[in-house]
Amino acid sequence: MAQFEPQNPDFDAEVRKRFAQQPYNLSIGARVTDVKPGRVEVVVPSRADLIQHNGYFHGGLIAGLADIAGGFAGWSLVEADQGMLTIEYKLNIVAPGQGDQLRAVGEVVSRGRSIIVTRIDIFGMRNNEPVLCATSLQTLKVMKLPPELLDSAA
Repeated sequence: MAQFEPQNPDFDAEVRKRFAQQPYNLSIGARVTDVKPGRVEVVVPSRADLIQHNGYFHGGLIAGLADIAGGFAGWSLVEADQGMLTIEYKLNIVAPGQGDQLRAVGEVVSRGRSIIVTRIDIFGMRNNEPVLCATSLQTLKVMKLPPELLDSAA
Protein backbone atom coordinates (compact mmCIF):
# COMPACT_ATOMS: atom_id res chain seq x y z
CA MET A 1 0.00 0.00 0.00
CA ALA A 2 1.23 3.50 -0.81
CA GLN A 3 1.98 5.82 2.10
CA PHE A 4 -0.31 8.83 2.50
CA GLU A 5 -0.28 11.71 4.96
CA PRO A 6 -3.63 12.59 6.54
CA GLN A 7 -4.58 16.28 6.43
CA ASN A 8 -6.45 15.98 9.73
CA PRO A 9 -4.30 14.94 12.73
CA ASP A 10 -7.47 13.51 14.36
CA PHE A 11 -8.31 11.39 11.29
CA ASP A 12 -9.01 8.20 13.29
CA ALA A 13 -11.55 9.86 15.59
CA GLU A 14 -13.09 11.77 12.66
CA VAL A 15 -13.57 8.59 10.59
CA ARG A 16 -15.15 6.74 13.51
CA LYS A 17 -17.41 9.68 14.42
CA ARG A 18 -18.61 10.24 10.83
CA PHE A 19 -19.10 6.50 10.35
CA ALA A 20 -21.37 6.37 13.42
CA GLN A 21 -23.43 9.30 12.11
CA GLN A 22 -24.61 7.36 9.05
CA PRO A 23 -27.83 5.42 9.72
CA TYR A 24 -27.21 2.87 6.94
CA ASN A 25 -23.92 1.78 8.53
CA LEU A 26 -25.68 1.22 11.84
CA SER A 27 -28.69 -0.51 10.26
CA ILE A 28 -26.52 -3.28 8.81
CA GLY A 29 -24.53 -3.68 12.04
CA ALA A 30 -21.29 -2.45 10.48
CA ARG A 31 -18.39 -1.39 12.64
CA VAL A 32 -14.97 0.07 11.95
CA THR A 33 -12.25 -2.29 13.17
CA ASP A 34 -9.12 -0.49 11.95
CA VAL A 35 -8.17 2.98 10.71
CA LYS A 36 -4.83 3.98 9.25
CA PRO A 37 -4.00 6.85 6.88
CA GLY A 38 -5.56 5.78 3.58
CA ARG A 39 -6.83 2.44 4.91
CA VAL A 40 -10.05 1.51 6.72
CA GLU A 41 -11.38 -1.92 7.66
CA VAL A 42 -15.11 -2.47 8.25
CA VAL A 43 -16.85 -5.64 9.49
CA VAL A 44 -20.50 -6.68 9.19
CA PRO A 45 -21.66 -9.70 11.21
CA SER A 46 -24.03 -12.19 9.64
CA ARG A 47 -27.75 -11.73 10.30
CA ALA A 48 -30.75 -13.43 8.76
CA ASP A 49 -31.97 -10.20 7.12
CA LEU A 50 -28.63 -9.74 5.30
CA ILE A 51 -28.66 -13.19 3.69
CA GLN A 52 -30.16 -14.04 0.30
CA HIS A 53 -32.09 -17.16 -0.78
CA ASN A 54 -29.00 -19.39 -1.21
CA GLY A 55 -27.69 -18.64 2.26
CA TYR A 56 -24.99 -16.17 1.21
CA PHE A 57 -24.59 -12.49 2.08
CA HIS A 58 -26.72 -10.44 -0.32
CA GLY A 59 -24.82 -8.87 -3.23
CA GLY A 60 -26.34 -5.48 -2.42
CA LEU A 61 -24.80 -5.67 1.05
CA ILE A 62 -21.42 -6.60 -0.43
CA ALA A 63 -21.62 -3.60 -2.79
CA GLY A 64 -22.69 -1.25 -0.02
CA LEU A 65 -19.91 -2.46 2.24
CA ALA A 66 -17.36 -1.82 -0.52
CA ASP A 67 -18.67 1.74 -0.92
CA ILE A 68 -18.46 2.34 2.84
CA ALA A 69 -14.92 0.98 3.33
CA GLY A 70 -13.52 2.81 0.32
CA GLY A 71 -15.25 6.06 1.20
CA PHE A 72 -13.91 6.10 4.72
CA ALA A 73 -10.41 5.14 3.54
CA GLY A 74 -10.54 8.33 1.48
CA TRP A 75 -12.04 10.30 4.36
CA SER A 76 -9.06 9.37 6.52
CA LEU A 77 -6.84 11.61 4.36
CA VAL A 78 -8.84 14.83 4.05
CA GLU A 79 -9.12 17.98 6.13
CA ALA A 80 -11.57 18.17 9.04
CA ASP A 81 -14.05 20.29 7.03
CA GLN A 82 -14.07 17.90 4.06
CA GLY A 83 -15.91 14.70 3.22
CA MET A 84 -16.39 12.23 0.39
CA LEU A 85 -18.93 11.67 -2.32
CA THR A 86 -18.75 8.51 -4.42
CA ILE A 87 -18.59 9.33 -8.12
CA GLU A 88 -18.29 5.77 -9.43
CA TYR A 89 -17.39 2.29 -8.38
CA LYS A 90 -17.09 -1.10 -10.02
CA LEU A 91 -17.58 -4.32 -8.14
CA ASN A 92 -16.59 -7.84 -9.12
CA ILE A 93 -18.07 -10.59 -6.96
CA VAL A 94 -15.64 -13.49 -7.31
CA ALA A 95 -17.02 -15.96 -4.72
CA PRO A 96 -20.11 -16.24 -2.52
CA GLY A 97 -20.03 -14.08 0.59
CA GLN A 98 -20.40 -16.55 3.42
CA GLY A 99 -19.47 -17.15 7.02
CA ASP A 100 -20.17 -15.35 10.27
CA GLN A 101 -19.05 -11.94 8.95
CA LEU A 102 -17.93 -9.93 5.96
CA ARG A 103 -14.75 -7.89 6.26
CA ALA A 104 -14.02 -5.04 3.84
CA VAL A 105 -10.58 -3.49 3.52
CA GLY A 106 -10.54 -0.14 1.72
CA GLU A 107 -7.22 1.33 0.64
CA VAL A 108 -6.43 4.55 -1.19
CA VAL A 109 -4.64 3.93 -4.48
CA SER A 110 -4.35 7.55 -5.64
CA ARG A 111 -4.87 10.81 -3.78
CA GLY A 112 -5.35 14.00 -5.76
CA ARG A 113 -6.55 17.38 -4.52
CA SER A 114 -10.17 16.74 -5.50
CA ILE A 115 -10.31 13.07 -6.59
CA ILE A 116 -9.36 9.96 -4.62
CA VAL A 117 -9.29 6.42 -6.04
CA THR A 118 -9.63 3.43 -3.72
CA ARG A 119 -9.46 -0.33 -3.99
CA ILE A 120 -11.61 -2.45 -1.72
CA ASP A 121 -11.40 -6.18 -1.05
CA ILE A 122 -14.29 -7.91 0.72
CA PHE A 123 -13.72 -11.20 2.51
CA GLY A 124 -16.11 -13.86 3.77
CA MET A 125 -15.11 -16.92 5.77
CA ARG A 126 -14.89 -20.58 4.80
CA ASN A 127 -13.58 -23.19 7.24
CA ASN A 128 -12.39 -20.38 9.52
CA GLU A 129 -10.24 -18.94 6.71
CA PRO A 130 -10.82 -15.60 4.96
CA VAL A 131 -11.98 -15.95 1.35
CA LEU A 132 -11.98 -13.07 -1.11
CA CYS A 133 -15.58 -12.71 -2.24
CA ALA A 134 -15.40 -9.35 -4.05
CA THR A 135 -13.04 -6.63 -5.18
CA SER A 136 -13.90 -3.09 -6.13
CA LEU A 137 -12.40 0.11 -7.53
CA GLN A 138 -13.97 3.38 -6.47
CA THR A 139 -13.63 7.04 -7.43
CA LEU A 140 -14.42 9.65 -4.77
CA LYS A 141 -14.87 13.41 -4.97
CA VAL A 142 -13.42 15.41 -2.10
CA MET A 143 -15.86 18.12 -1.08
CA LYS A 144 -16.39 20.68 1.66
CA LEU A 145 -18.89 19.52 4.25
CA PRO A 146 -22.08 21.60 4.44
CA PRO A 147 -22.33 23.87 7.50
CA GLU A 148 -25.00 21.70 9.13
CA LEU A 149 -22.61 18.73 9.14
CA LEU A 150 -19.77 20.82 10.51
CA ASP A 151 -22.05 21.91 13.34
CA SER A 152 -22.71 18.23 14.16
CA ALA A 153 -18.98 17.59 14.51
CA ALA A 154 -19.02 18.34 18.24
